[in-house]
Amino acid sequence: MPDLPHRPAAGVSRRTLARATVASLAALSGAAAGTAPARAARRLGPRTLDVSVPSAALGRSAPVRLILPSDFGTRPEKRYPVLYLLHGAHDDYTSWTRETDIEAFTAGRDLIVAMPDAGPTGIPSVWRGGPDYETFQVKEVPALLARDYRASGVRAVAGVSTGGYGAMAHAARHPGAFAAAASYSGILDTTAPGVPVIMDAIVARENLPAASLWGNPLLNLLTWRDFNPRARATGLRGTALYVSQGSGVGNGGDPLPGILESALWPSAQGFARTLSLMRVPATTHFYGGGGHDWTHWRPEFAASWPILARALGVPE
Repeated sequence: MPDLPHRPAAGVSRRTLARATVASLAALSGAAAGTAPARAARRLGPRTLDVSVPSAALGRSAPVRLILPSDFGTRPEKRYPVLYLLHGAHDDYTSWTRETDIEAFTAGRDLIVAMPDAGPTGIPSVWRGGPDYETFQVKEVPALLARDYRASGVRAVAGVSTGGYGAMAHAARHPGAFAAAASYSGILDTTAPGVPVIMDAIVARENLPAASLWGNPLLNLLTWRDFNPRARATGLRGTALYVSQGSGVGNGGDPLPGILESALWPSAQGFARTLSLMRVPATTHFYGGGGHDWTHWRPEFAASWPILARALGVPE
């Protein structure tokens, strides 16, 4: 928790200072007077904390990792834009702080970074008769941040792999909710040839029935299309977009990241073509080689940062 001043400034009463101190402590612990508070936050560092969020959409509490602005504790009147970072399949909400320098990178920048959970598959969608990670990430977490952490209504979202799917799906299905969206090796056309098999494999790896996501890709095609970023691309108009994808050819080393990256290459290309046909502006980076891993996602995040920063209104 940021250090509090050792003494009040001239003209500030003890009562005023006490009120400001209580307000700051309440904000950092995730409790706001007159509201149902989030469960107590667990501090991980000077600016980083994990919050357990009670979720009606999930039927349970789920974690969100937050990185607060450097001046959060000393500017109680200030509200901040939020960058949402989504994790990939078979990973969790800790991945961005584990695999990147996002904490150091955002130091001194006036924004909140939120990394919400998306379950073991990392597919942040409305599951068939199951958890609703879309509502959790798009509605419940932003409501918590606005209520308890002084978040403004300005948001951007970015993600890797299934998190890249989530970034584009959330922005497309909720036009105007995000000022910018970025996908790094995301699953951007869920009905493209071979992609339903990939989605089913992701679900099956967590010992879940394949149909528990959106049902059968043929019998429930309308549902699959409804959650398909490419099919909902018109909803991305007005959102600043960044899309990157490697071909996976000649990746070297472990072949699996290259194989998966190459399997997603055609669907990413198709997504970009649809945006172009619809005259929805997007910055794209399609590169030869590469793999489905953080070695390639870290520089892609750096490349997309100017787009995200401009949308959030923070320095590049």
